[in-house]
Amino acid sequence: MPPPDSLTAARPPAPAAAPDWPAGLHRALSRAGVTQVGIVPDAGHAALIRLCEADPAMRVVRLTTEEEGIALAGGAWLGGTRGVVLMQSSGVGNCINMLSLPATYQLAVPMLITMRGEWGEFNAMQVPMGQATLACLQAMNVVTNHAERAEDVVEAAEATLNLAFNTWRPAATLIGQRVLGAKNFKELT
Repeated sequence: MPPPDSLTAARPPAPAAAPDWPAGLHRALSRAGVTQVGIVPDAGHAALIRLCEADPAMRVVRLTTEEEGIALAGGAWLGGTRGVVLMQSSGVGNCINMLSLPATYQLAVPMLITMRGEWGEFNAMQVPMGQATLACLQAMNVVTNHAERAEDVVEAAEATLNLAFNTWRPAATLIGQRVLGAKNFKELT
């Protein structure tokens, strides 16, 4: 048996701590001048929502349904301020008709979307919309970015915010389920 020191030396290094992407997103929203945040409560966005609620420069608006967020962000833009919509991929289906407004009228509507129905999904009801989210957004002329790693989330969101606010159009960052982690039924019981 090798001496203990050689076992320790052969062990792979511990993984680096995951980036604090919710805090990075909050900073990106602040730098972009976002003052209105439309949400339907979502566990994937929970940390970001808490940061926005604690920020006196931001007003968090709890929505009944995600399409209200499209109107909220569009209205903010028309009123001279900036908004963002935080939602889960299942909420994109609720927004399809409403997304015709920002695409037609050149309204800056950035969306940060946590994905479900992807990698490791446990809930069969999340799969159809999760798999259709990108195609639905593209069909409505929403420019999309996809972040599959925690270290890419902030950069993708900044690109989305810049594109939306500089080109006056809807844009979205899809935050992949690998970033959020997958649950299973055993964890829920």
